[in-house]
Amino acid sequence: MWLRLRQIATVASELAPIEEALADVLAIQVCHRDPGVGRYGLENALLPIGNQILEVVAPIEENTAGGRYLERRGGDGGYMVITQCDNHAPRRARIEQLGIRLVNQFDNEGFRNMQLHPKDTGGSFFEIDEQLGANAHDEDGPWWPAGPDWKAGQCLERVTGIVAAEIQTDDPGAVAARWSEIAELPVAEDGQGNPVIELDNATLRFVPCNDGRPEGLGGIDVSTADRAAILAAAERRGVPSNGTDQVQLCGLRINLL
Repeated sequence: MWLRLRQIATVASELAPIEEALADVLAIQVCHRDPGVGRYGLENALLPIGNQILEVVAPIEENTAGGRYLERRGGDGGYMVITQCDNHAPRRARIEQLGIRLVNQFDNEGFRNMQLHPKDTGGSFFEIDEQLGANAHDEDGPWWPAGPDWKAGQCLERVTGIVAAEIQTDDPGAVAARWSEIAELPVAEDGQGNPVIELDNATLRFVPCNDGRPEGLGGIDVSTADRAAILAAAERRGVPSNGTDQVQLCGLRINLL
């Protein structure tokens, strides 16, 4: 069985300014907006990075889960780590075996969804989904949440993929061990001593909370085709950056590889 990082979700207080910043700095564009999130009092935009998706959701009503998450984490930031599997049934059985609650779950003719309760996983929201149908397991294959033609929005000018998600937590070792149980993949250690889990196409890295913000999805690593252009655009726009290999967008540290 394999498990891939297919989508990263972020949450913002306002959607339009984040969309504009992502387009200006990373040169990525919207491929789809899901009207279905309106039932949760949200609006969203989905933007391809290589063959993966960056989603931004924003509340449009009071007292939404997204709005409460903004308050809890002190502003815009990472929200969900969304993975794709090749066989949903044993993944679901594993979650039941571990006694993990589901926040959301649905099956339709083309997709199976399972969103795990963050209080039972630690770290952040962790989602395991399966795409069904023709070419469903191709790395460049269809992805139901991103609409019928996500490739129409693909732009590889500056960024070409999401190669890591960085989950910050007060106990990186314990949270990594829990995610390892869920993913049925071993925990290793990176060069900085952080616990990591290697997915089929990306790394999950678990780090301490060192930015004054609570537990959550703190950052991602992206492979770049034009790092200089990203840094120059960030400087022009006044986007926080270290000037060499990191920018901050939607409250997310984006490490440029």
